[in-house]
Amino acid sequence: MSTAQHAFSARAMMAATSFSQKALRAKRATTSTTTIQTTKRSLSIKSAIAEPETATGTAKKPRDDLRNIAIIAHVDHGKTTLVDSMLKQSSVFRDNEKVEERIMDSNDLERERGITILSKNTSVDYKGTKLNIVDTPGHADFGGEVERVLNMVDGVLLLVDAQEGPMPQTRFVLKKALALGLKVLVVVNKVDRDGARPDWVVDTTFDLFCSLGADDECCDFPVVYASGFQGIAGDDYTDMSTTLEPLFEAILREVPPPKVDMEAPLQMMVTNLDYDDFKGRIALGRVNQGTISKNQQIKIGVPDEPTRNGKINELFVYRNFAKSSIEEVGAGDICAIAGLPDVMIGETIFVDGSEPLTRLSVEEPTVRMSLSVNMSPFAGKEGKFVTSRNIKDRLDRELERNLALRVEPGETADTFVVCGRGALHITILIETMRREGFEFCIGPPEVIYQEIDGRKCEPFEEAQIEVGEEYTGSCVDLLSQRKGQMLDLVTNDKGQTTLKYSIPTRGLLGLRNAILTATRGTAVLNTNFEAYKEWAGEIQQRDNGSLVAFETGAATSYAMFSAQERGILFIKPQTEVYEGMVVGIHQRAGDLKVNVAKKKAATNVRSNKDATVVLNEPKTLSLDDCVEYIGPDELVEITPLNIRIMKNPKMGKRADRSKKGGN
Repeated sequence: MSTAQHAFSARAMMAATSFSQKALRAKRATTSTTTIQTTKRSLSIKSAIAEPETATGTAKKPRDDLRNIAIIAHVDHGKTTLVDSMLKQSSVFRDNEKVEERIMDSNDLERERGITILSKNTSVDYKGTKLNIVDTPGHADFGGEVERVLNMVDGVLLLVDAQEGPMPQTRFVLKKALALGLKVLVVVNKVDRDGARPDWVVDTTFDLFCSLGADDECCDFPVVYASGFQGIAGDDYTDMSTTLEPLFEAILREVPPPKVDMEAPLQMMVTNLDYDDFKGRIALGRVNQGTISKNQQIKIGVPDEPTRNGKINELFVYRNFAKSSIEEVGAGDICAIAGLPDVMIGETIFVDGSEPLTRLSVEEPTVRMSLSVNMSPFAGKEGKFVTSRNIKDRLDRELERNLALRVEPGETADTFVVCGRGALHITILIETMRREGFEFCIGPPEVIYQEIDGRKCEPFEEAQIEVGEEYTGSCVDLLSQRKGQMLDLVTNDKGQTTLKYSIPTRGLLGLRNAILTATRGTAVLNTNFEAYKEWAGEIQQRDNGSLVAFETGAATSYAMFSAQERGILFIKPQTEVYEGMVVGIHQRAGDLKVNVAKKKAATNVRSNKDATVVLNEPKTLSLDDCVEYIGPDELVEITPLNIRIMKNPKMGKRADRSKKGGN
């Protein structure tokens, strides 16, 4: 389909979408009062009917002194900044205490990338009520974290940017919350920014609820407007308070208190793990029923499997921004337990009289990458942990807390296949291992295929690209080449175009760099897993070959001056290279061997004096860039000090053997 045809179909879709949005807004306006009346009637009926009795013969009672909430949002919608303001306004810190920004993002990678990777817990006290707050990742690749922590809460704050509105990953997390029947409180954040359009955001959020199949009660969601950066909120964005008090009041009013039975036998699901150098493994979770106390004898297990005994050595709850030791924790509260060295996520802690809860399950991985010992000539020079045993032990530890990760044996004893929810999910683990001192090689990412009804199927994702109107054609061409199908195209009055595509996950590998190059770094790409669909056919992901080092040595300006005419280099002068190392991108298809370590012949002839050499600035590749760039016959060498790309020596040996066999 041509660009003109895409644009025509997009305009037709825009008209249909506009009409549907008007209809939905009309529906919301007409059903709002009806929904409120229905809700009031249902509440009065519920109050008249007693809660069902538990095994102890007593009814579950609400804990009005407690609220459990999770904050969910798309990447960079201000979730962690809002939590910072909530903590500061709840007198968590001393007046003279120095507090860093993004307090909840305690991981180094989180601070560097500006995203939340690991879910974390904290709590604040407001008017005698304890608010347990769970900070969740905003990226779909870390959905395994989101899925398990949502089991600990009774409501969620859905944070939406006042300018961008709901994004693909907002849809992913909201879908999980609605499936669990959680109360959703919509917070329109950043209303103080230029270009904010709160009314439009509320309307599009309502459209999102409807598209996810939410009932009328869910669609009549409460809304609070806020600015996490300024620490203000209000029920109307034209009349904001000077604090976040309206947000705290909305949480108390809208999020239901946990309904629990304190007298029932203990039952608690482990939903997360932490580690302390002195206390060992720490299990985190919410007490489902009964009470748990220090030095208590308990059982650990899952349904239909043998149980084992244990003892609670120490017990903690989250108060303000730290774990606080406590003697006993009642049902409905979130706590941390020390003294169970072999406990796993998804297991139940219980006593006689109660049963283990159904084990947690998360969606299956969609992408896999091979991970093996370093095979380069520089192997073992820079890393601390270099053997296959070191790598296996580290991956086993990661499996204990990363439910969405899978590790399978590779073709050889020193190779492992790591499967995750996306390339980012795996590269975060790789970067963490690199900083811990590990040295290894990784292969190119591959999608995981499935056979459904006898047909070969592959994962598809919903991609949303925000780009200037002048670059729309370039993005449409790139996405079409990668088997993408346009779902929507909208251009606002500021010349910014939003493209929505359904595209195979294979087509996304390497797409981010291609789009940034085509749009001069101005495009924003967001993706979210959609579904498994029939195989889309062959996709050509890279048009250019690689420049490969011809011999080992230090790169020289003299040799690089000639090599840069063949393409774009990755290295600087004096960089140590080895034979088979990829040092740049060839300007044409196919690989080209270049000698970047060649030295100028030394003579005593005055005319051969070194001339001034002008070199182009090398292209710097991050870990994510390297993973997107490499082809099927290439590997990324990971060490604590360097990230290099190399040709796979095993594939070269296979080619040599096939040539000998043919001769």
